[in-house]
Amino acid sequence: MADPRGFLKVRTRRELAERPVEERIKDWFDVHAEDGLQDWTREQAARCMDCGTPFCMSGCPLGNLIPEWNDLVRQGKWEEAYNRLSMTNNFPEVTGRICPALCESACVLGIHQPPTMIKNDEVTIIDQAWELEYVKPLPPARLSSQTVAVVGSGPAGLACAQQLTRAGHTVVVYERDDEVGGLMRYGIPNFKLDKRILDRRVEQMKAEGTRFRTNTEIGRDITWDDLRSRYDAVVVAIGSTVPRDMNIPGREMDGIHFAMDFLPDATRRVYGKEPVHGITAKDKHVVIIGGGDTGSDCLGTSIRQGAKDVTVLQIMPQEPSSRPDNQPWPTFARLYQKTSSMEEGGEYVYNTDSVGFVGEEDGTKITYEHAARTEGFVADEQGHVTGLKVVTVAPGEDGPFTRQPGTERVIPADLVLISVGFLHPDTSTLSEQLPCDLDARGNVARDDAFHTSQEGVFSCGDAGRGQSLVVWAIAEGRSCAAAVDAYLTGEPTELPAPIVASQRPMSLPRV
Repeated sequence: MADPRGFLKVRTRRELAERPVEERIKDWFDVHAEDGLQDWTREQAARCMDCGTPFCMSGCPLGNLIPEWNDLVRQGKWEEAYNRLSMTNNFPEVTGRICPALCESACVLGIHQPPTMIKNDEVTIIDQAWELEYVKPLPPARLSSQTVAVVGSGPAGLACAQQLTRAGHTVVVYERDDEVGGLMRYGIPNFKLDKRILDRRVEQMKAEGTRFRTNTEIGRDITWDDLRSRYDAVVVAIGSTVPRDMNIPGREMDGIHFAMDFLPDATRRVYGKEPVHGITAKDKHVVIIGGGDTGSDCLGTSIRQGAKDVTVLQIMPQEPSSRPDNQPWPTFARLYQKTSSMEEGGEYVYNTDSVGFVGEEDGTKITYEHAARTEGFVADEQGHVTGLKVVTVAPGEDGPFTRQPGTERVIPADLVLISVGFLHPDTSTLSEQLPCDLDARGNVARDDAFHTSQEGVFSCGDAGRGQSLVVWAIAEGRSCAAAVDAYLTGEPTELPAPIVASQRPMSLPRV
């Protein structure tokens, strides 16, 4: 660090400018008006304190060498910065755009100033590296005789595949959709993650030797046990795709969909592909149940599709604007922060629970009064949803929330999107054809070396960890690759026994 007082000289944190709302909601391009290198980028990087104990590195699941590449950004040494960054992160162009930046929450400077712009430095490094052609295929110097099948092409599967390919193994990635990328491809809207960013990385992986098989669903097109017999190792990286449903009266009505049935169709339309579910928000009153990142993505997508209005319901209260006492530094604090979609319109309603749906069938109004939430509830009548009955809630002594009398009301809704998370991976065919033990939550159980109960079968990412962040998926993919490499070569694994696999990312020693 050339200037140890840099953080004292530059106290203001800069953010990338966004395009005007009235302009960006008319297209599906990136919401930002700026990208790549800015006049203030190097000055912002100089705010990094190069701490003796860099908590940003421990806050990041990947263990990124943040102070090192921050200082290289300050000096404008883009190739060296890229080399440092790519030592720990296979896809910084993705994490630099959509990660919630656990590292910034752990930044020491954040105790008394706005934290260092770690996330923006990360994406600037990789964008510069692509522009200056520093990113090149890294094929292995020699090939082993070992083969690996990776099922799923999300961030965990891709990271695992790239590491194993570079180690010299023959790797084939299977994806049931028509394009590679998992939820990065069809789950994240284009205005947050342009799919051309994925395409260029996939091309690099192909040039390195990784093979891809799209439109292939393991369990249907190829059985799991047949796949295991073909390969020396199999990695289950199928994500956590079974959505959490809502057992409330009227759920069976038309017009009520899961968020992950809605969002992929929007991306398919952007790229001229036929939608699978045919869901659109155009000219509709849209209600989104769930106010997380996916709910925000549904909001931005609905606005761009021409919804009449959008209401986002959140059962929790609005997050605080400053770090609460029960989320002390350097832990990740859940703070209120407007997303780009929230700035574009719609209404967020907090402290609100869903009671039941109101619908219409053949011109007859159907009202479902609230009832006990019974497992497997089936409506007596079906129609098309026209509204959602809600109630205000508050913390209660006999449970997490207590409904407030007299606060029931109906919100108009032609389209309801359920965005309340995921339960576990879809293991129906896996359990039938190549039974692996599951944990208490329905995830594919594994030991400290990512090994499942089936010999030669490994699990990583959301499939083994449960629903989590892209940065955790990449970390798990890299760690799983190290474990698979050790299994194939017979070398001792570098994963320390006392640490469970989901807590510490490791790198392949030979890459």
